[in-house]
Amino acid sequence: MDWSTLLRMPMTVLLVLAAVFLLITLVQLVVLRQHLHGGRRAAAAGRALLCVIFFVLALVLGGTGYALRGYRLLSEETPVVDIEAHILSPQRWALTLSWPDGSTRQVELAGDDWRVEAIVLKWKLPALLSGIPPLYRLDRLSGRYDDPAQEMSAPRTVVSFDHADGFDLLDLHKQYPDWLPEVDTLYGSGAFLPLVDQGHYTVSLMRTGALVARPDEATQQKIGQPFGG
Repeated sequence: MDWSTLLRMPMTVLLVLAAVFLLITLVQLVVLRQHLHGGRRAAAAGRALLCVIFFVLALVLGGTGYALRGYRLLSEETPVVDIEAHILSPQRWALTLSWPDGSTRQVELAGDDWRVEAIVLKWKLPALLSGIPPLYRLDRLSGRYDDPAQEMSAPRTVVSFDHADGFDLLDLHKQYPDWLPEVDTLYGSGAFLPLVDQGHYTVSLMRTGALVARPDEATQQKIGQPFGG
């Protein structure tokens, strides 16, 4: 059972309980009306108090469940691209990029690591919690050297994902920001990992707008200890 399932369970339970308390509130309102019509004011006052209590409980449980739904959404990830790496010569690599729609692309990179960057459009909190995911556009893939001195002098390779033709919502927001008032921010996000022969990596986008790169188990063993550890 994954974290998404664990978080979804209390959300569902809380929302169901909120619906139950709301139904109880409606029943108490019906009884309250009957007491008022029968002239039983003391009993009606007690039912009115119960209505308020059950309604407040329904609001608290429903609000908490909705908040948990927001956190679950923020923890989900959207697949962006898979990367397969094969060595050509020292610090020269052939990469195969595979997108979720089934399209692929072959590129070559120089360096010790690969780095992918994206432009991310993040919505304001009400829209984000309602389930609208961040928008993103892959910007570039580049090679990276572990030695900063070599980074300054060695050949660099950059692969652009820019699409000059067609409608671009991200560019539209930069030119006319008032047209999309629900946009929170527009920024760049990137991730990189060491290159190994026959390495396989996955890149995904979290609902926070951060790119996350992970090697599979076999690739992680070739890399050695967890990157950054």
